[in-house]
Parts: sequence; C-alpha cells; structure tokens
Amino acid sequence: MSRFDGKVGIITGAASGIGLAIAEQFAREGGHAVVADLNLDAAREAADRIASFGPQPMAVAMDVGDERQVEDGISAVMENFGRIDVLVSNAGIQIVKLMVEFPFSEWKKLLAIHLDGAFLTTRACLKHMYAQKSGAVVFVGSVHSKEASKLKAPYVTAKHGLIGLCKVLAKEGAEYNVRANVVCPGFVRTPLVDKQIPEQAKELGISEDEVVRNVMLKETVDGEFTTVEDVAEAVLYFAGFSSNALTGQSMVVSHGWFMQ
Repeated sequence: MSRFDGKVGIITGAASGIGLAIAEQFAREGGHAVVADLNLDAAREAADRIASFGPQPMAVAMDVGDERQVEDGISAVMENFGRIDVLVSNAGIQIVKLMVEFPFSEWKKLLAIHLDGAFLTTRACLKHMYAQKSGAVVFVGSVHSKEASKLKAPYVTAKHGLIGLCKVLAKEGAEYNVRANVVCPGFVRTPLVDKQIPEQAKELGISEDEVVRNVMLKETVDGEFTTVEDVAEAVLYFAGFSSNALTGQSMVVSHGWFMQ
C-alpha cells in the first residue's frame, strides 16, 4: 500500500517546475493529484500526463491571489472527490530589482501571489480538512525564508512570512489533526531561476556564469543546484507524516546552503 492511496492533494503552480514534480510523485504514490495553475491548458496537459501512471488527477484553473477563483477551485475539487487531504502551496513568481528602484505595484504583485495566495488557498481548504479531522498543508518556502539576498526584497519578505503563517496554522490546526510545515529549497534550475540569471548579471554587472557560481551556488557544499525531485521528496515527507509530532517546522533542502 502506498502512503497516499486514495488521498487528494492540491498542488498550486503545478503545471511546471517544482509543482509538477510534486504532483507527479504524489500520483506515483497513489494519490489523486489536483494540478492547480494559472494556465488551465498547461494544467490539463500535466493532468493528462499524470493520468498515464497515477490515479484520476484533476486540472483546475486558479489565480491564487484571486479569492473567488480560489474558492471556486476548491469547491470544484470537493465536488469531484469529496475530500482534501493535502495542500501544497507552491505557486510563485520572482522579480529582481534593487529595493531603491522597486515599483510598489510589483512589490504588491509578488506578495499577493506568495502570501495572499498561501493564505487564500489554505483558508479554503481548512474548513474541509477540519470537518474530516485530518489534513496536511505544506508551504513551499525558500532558503530565503531564512536568509536574505540583494535584489529580492519582496520575495525574501514573502518567504519569511510563510514561516509565520505556518506556525499559526500548526497551533490552530492541531485540535483537528491538521499539520503545517514549510520546505525551503535552495536554487532549483527551473524557468523561474533561468530567468533570474541574466537579470542578476545585468543588475550586478557580472557574467551569467559568475551569477551561478558566485551568487546562487556559492554557499552550497558542492556547487550543485537542488533538483525538483529533491524538493518533491521533502514536501511529500511532510505531507505524509502521520502525527502532530511534526508540525510548525521548516526544512532546508539546499546542498548545505544555510545550515540550521
């Protein structure tokens, strides 16, 4: 028996990158993966691929910063499956600029996706988890939940904020057997990171190779990027843990960058 047999897991931002890897692994371990993404066509493609090796998946259009879309999406999942066991709050974007030059509109956009999105999706799932007296919420944070880097003021702020949100949920959810934890990846070679490399090179006045070696991977023990599979394994470890012994915690998955 697989650890997620019959379980329903919603993964936001799951049409690509880390979210897709989590959804695929959840399905391989017997779970119904709900691919929630801003891009419904891409979510459907991901769900079709998952259907070839896992239990019935589902694709849902979801702008995590839009309260109505979130509520409608979670309601659709409940109508389809009748339960929600796992929420992985993964959707995110990155915008890199010096703080002195950061447009307020872009600050608000990033925080809306990372923090408002985490709150709205969590709140929408909790009433169902509380009713069934079980559930797990895993927030995908970052080493930047613990550490800071230049050019990333709203991202660092938002990822730190997820730690606080997690801790509150761990305390409020405990009586309903709902756990909350945060996985904090290092740099993962996704389109989000690939986009940052030339942007940081321009902002810092260095080569793209230097951004990779001397900025992104400088503090790792082996100069290696974290993989999407590494992150998925850590997320599902938290999601599959069976008691309140492991709640309100964060785990860094980063090749040794920021050791706790």
